[in-house]
Amino acid sequence: MNIAIIGAGNVGGALAQALIRAGHTVIVGANVPLSEKSIKLATKIGEDRFTNVRSAVAQCEVVVLATPAMKAIDVTQQLGDTAGKVIIDTMNTVRGMGPAGFTNTSDAILAHTATTDVVKCFNTTGFENMLNPIYQGEGIDMFMAGSSQRGKAIAAQLAKDIGFAECYDMGGNNNFGLLEQLALSWITLALFQGYGRNMAFKVVKR
Repeated sequence: MNIAIIGAGNVGGALAQALIRAGHTVIVGANVPLSEKSIKLATKIGEDRFTNVRSAVAQCEVVVLATPAMKAIDVTQQLGDTAGKVIIDTMNTVRGMGPAGFTNTSDAILAHTATTDVVKCFNTTGFENMLNPIYQGEGIDMFMAGSSQRGKAIAAQLAKDIGFAECYDMGGNNNFGLLEQLALSWITLALFQGYGRNMAFKVVKR
């Protein structure tokens, strides 16, 4: 699958490496000249995988947004023609730090793009767990939300491709906020309560 990743920070970089390892074609959309974060990622995956944002989107069927939540609207407006493309939103509005006028980033994306195939996924755990989602020989779980069945099918497949055991469907667009709350739960435990970043969520069934 051809995947454009917009954002070369911790999450974007981890997903780029994991998806390349899984056999996907990854193009990173970045500003030129490359930022320090982009250069750091380029040394790991190759500078030939970098191009400008609009070009990256034009070449790919799936677009992964992994920028700071406050930039969600600005970045979405830079994507160019998104008709027919799936957008996976990895961002979270934390402590009010998000797109102006919206309570979550996915609604902001939908309001500023042509596609309705927007799904929130890869937002509920740390980047370390995207690079290596295996704990004691077993994959941890990922979660997603969105009303696009096509988008969710692709997100779930990508999650499994990079080693997650399951990708649980948390519902439609009305549950974007719920998924951001799940992300805040991980952040609270890992960072504020001192459990550390090497922890993850796993659904256990009897």
